Amino acid sequence: MKNASRSNRKLEAITYKTIVVGIDIAKSRQWARFVDYRGMEIGKAVSFNNDREGFEYIVSEIRAKIKMFDAEKVIVGMEPTGHYWKPLANYLMKQNITVVLVNPYHTKKAKELDDNSQTKSDKKDALTIAKLVKDGRYYDTYMPHDKYADLRVLTTARISLNDKKSAIENKITAVLDEYFPEFTTVFKHPYKGKAAVQILKSCPLPKDIKAMGIDGVLTEIRKAVKRTVGRKTAGKLVNAASISIGVDYGEAEATFKIQKLVEELELVNKQLEEIKERMGNILDDLDIGKYLLSVNGLGVVTVAMLLGEIGDPLRFDDAKQISRLAGYNLIEDSSGKNKSGTAISKRGRKNLRRVLYQISLTMVATNSEMKQLYHYLKTRKENPLKKMQALVVIGKKVLSLIYALAKKKEYYHGDRVLGAVRQSQLLLAA
Repeated sequence: MKNASRSNRKLEAITYKTIVVGIDIAKSRQWARFVDYRGMEIGKAVSFNNDREGFEYIVSEIRAKIKMFDAEKVIVGMEPTGHYWKPLANYLMKQNITVVLVNPYHTKKAKELDDNSQTKSDKKDALTIAKLVKDGRYYDTYMPHDKYADLRVLTTARISLNDKKSAIENKITAVLDEYFPEFTTVFKHPYKGKAAVQILKSCPLPKDIKAMGIDGVLTEIRKAVKRTVGRKTAGKLVNAASISIGVDYGEAEATFKIQKLVEELELVNKQLEEIKERMGNILDDLDIGKYLLSVNGLGVVTVAMLLGEIGDPLRFDDAKQISRLAGYNLIEDSSGKNKSGTAISKRGRKNLRRVLYQISLTMVATNSEMKQLYHYLKTRKENPLKKMQALVVIGKKVLSLIYALAKKKEYYHGDRVLGAVRQSQLLLAA
């Protein structure tokens, strides 16, 4: 019923006094087309540049159409692809023009209806977008201008830095695989431990380590670590170097390459810590921050990234809407008597699913209630779930939990997380 009422609300927003504008967004030049409430095109298609002059021009065109057709309202639709749509949407909203968003997948599927052709052009797509908006196939624009906007920017920055960090680590691994593949037999996590990083910075290749000997390696390690790494580890490293099968050409430049990559890695780690600190400061200013941080398994970074992706949780009617935003809503592929089961739609924010996956992994490892539920889901007699399926359920449970805590402004209580029905299931399965 809620979905039906939302659809009706969208359709009711388009009256005979409404002009709908479809805009196809591009890096430098956009196309706009205008339709009335019936979907009939009014006027000619117009193009405008992605700059201040272009924005002013499209606003003047919109206002001219309003005056020409005695309209009372205008709705502008566009696809939220990339980031080029944001400046235009922000500018139009500041001019008190309603901006809505259309799913790019819907545009792709619908654009063949008019000419039975899969041909793509910016001009054609603009008309398709306008007609989708006219039919109520759009969703409201959410562009936060508060602390949630800050968290979204930091979340994007953190994701980008983590991708960069992984790329740097892979490059270091590639060099070690060629010159010193035995390195990871001594340091299993060569990018996390201070001792391993110190060796990579000073003497990453076998010939240097053999020349230094155990005492020299131990002295080098203790520049970064005082107690945790001792003579035994240094001995293992020297032994690994003495039997290494790594190549022995271009060693000087390989050492230089590793050292530069480690410098990059340290800079990225420093930047990640700075982002974490800023995230913590913002959460301190949010009235719901302390409630969400009370959940076992949720930390500053995970809460901040979650809020950065969804914004204010209370802008949704319920937690199911947040699940749909993540693409966690279930779909079924069936026809007649044939059913292929259910899966998540993945029609939502990819980064939100990424954050939820990481949160779910942490929760099943550190949160006793979620760990219990996860084990039950995988081992129950009827319809046991696979690992990834169970993690999706945990992710949806996390969304329900943070929505409830934000709405009620309550701290986390483990005994209230699982309802009576679920608790009885767990007891029977024990």
